Formats: sequence, C-alpha cells, structure tokens
Amino acid sequence: MKVLSLTEPYATLIKEKKKWIETRSWKTAYRGELYIHASSTKIPKNWKDNTELFTLIENIPLNFGNIICKCNLVDCIYMTKEYVENIKEKSHQEYICGDYREGRYAWVLDNITPILPIKATGSLSIWNYYTEKEIMTFLEQIEYGWVDDEKKKHLTIDETFSKKYRLQSPQEVIENKIGVCWDQVELERYYFKGYQNIKTYFIVHYDNDKCPTHTFLTYQKDNKYYWFEHAWEKWKGIHEYPSLEELLLDVKEKFILDELKNNYNKNNLCLYEYKKPKSNITVEEYYKHCEQ
Repeated sequence: MKVLSLTEPYATLIKEKKKWIETRSWKTAYRGELYIHASSTKIPKNWKDNTELFTLIENIPLNFGNIICKCNLVDCIYMTKEYVENIKEKSHQEYICGDYREGRYAWVLDNITPILPIKATGSLSIWNYYTEKEIMTFLEQIEYGWVDDEKKKHLTIDETFSKKYRLQSPQEVIENKIGVCWDQVELERYYFKGYQNIKTYFIVHYDNDKCPTHTFLTYQKDNKYYWFEHAWEKWKGIHEYPSLEELLLDVKEKFILDELKNNYNKNNLCLYEYKKPKSNITVEEYYKHCEQ
C-alpha cells in the first residue's frame, strides 16, 4: 500500500473527514489509493495555541504511530495567489487545517475511509507498507546464491567467495534475483521499512576455517516478536515469540544444531546486532561492520 505520513493532529483531521486537502511543499504525479499515517512526532507546544484548529478534534483521540485511514489522491494543484485567497475565503475550515502559501501544492483527497489502526514508524515522502506475507512472496523470487565483483552469479559458496563476493544493494538483489542471507536481509530491511523495532542480527562461529554465519531480521508487532526467515530453507517462514530473548535463543539453538551439528566452542559463538551496511563491501568489510 502507498502511505503518506503526517504529524498530528492533521492525520486525525483527515480520518475524521474534517480535512480534505493536504498541503505540501512538493508536487507528486501519483494518483490513486493512499493510506494516511499519523507519525509519532509530538505536537509542538505553540501549535496548541491554535484553539480554532484543536476545537475541530476536541474529545477525539489522536493516533500517534499508526496508519489510520485510506483515501484516494485525486489531484495535486499548484497554489497560485488566487487559489490561496479562494480557499481562505470559501473554505475557512480547510484553510486553518493546512499551510496555504503561494508556491506550495494542494493534494486533493477523496473517499476517506477509516481503518483499524496499523502500528508503523513511518517514513518521508510517499512510502510503501507491505504485509509480512507480501514480503515473503517478494522474497520467493530470490534464489540462494551470490554475485561476484565481476557481476557473475554463483549458486554455491565456493573457495572464491571470500575474495570475490560483494554485498548487493536491495535493488541489485531484486534485479539479479539472487542473494545469500547477507543480501536477502538487506532486501528484507528495505521491504520492512515502516515497521516497529526492526533489528538485524549476525551469528557466527569463529573456527579459523569456514566460520559459518547466518543473518536474520526480527520485528515487533502487537507486543509479539517475529523472526522473518527466507534464506535458511529449513526454517523458512515467519516465527512468533513472546519475547526477543526467546527468539534469539531459538535461532541460536537451531544454528548450533543444524549448521554446527552440535560441534562448536561456545566461546567462539557470537551473536551481533548490526545496522544497515554499505553496499558493495567485501566479506572482510562485512564482518567488521557486523562486529562493531
């Protein structure tokens, strides 16, 4: 779904059908169904001095951090002096619900429909929110393998991997339709944009030889924690846990059993949480990034 994030109270004003035009400093060519997200940004204290605006939502709860309604974006109008004056004169309520200045844009909405709230962190511009099942369907198009520094595809991890592998960007994974777990997690991170408490982890057993590893993504939803897995064929799916600690312990135990065959040194087994890495980095650079 296409989503637009607004600060409160403006998102709720749209949901309550008290605001039908969203004012922006930039134009968009997009037309069609659009979901409205109320960002988590706190309302500045000085905004609350606008009693006329806040009277419109008196006794109506705000919706911080949720996608709250859908609508159709039907037009994007450049604001001329005449347009601004016309809104101010003929649509006073609309005027106080936006930033009407010459040179800005009026995004005209229609068919506003409230929905059950969906927890989300939001993003800039118009962004995409995908369900977990949709994301898994997208990942089903990606086979396990890697791309070397000459853009050649490999379906197996061989002796050249440590020298020639380069981490792909999400767009490259989509175009090449191939990636190891390191690549696939970055694609998952891209699709999960907007979800709450997204975390990515790197588990490794240092054995001075192959150093088996795995990366995976977790997220939180409705007070539950989820391990999203596509690259690890045996455990492909969406796994639910009551706590993050139980989730991490389960993945660790499965890694020990399936990847290490219970043959490991507990002092050499490490689990790191890591942030988004740069694309096109080498194996050595990837390890260093995750180990920070």
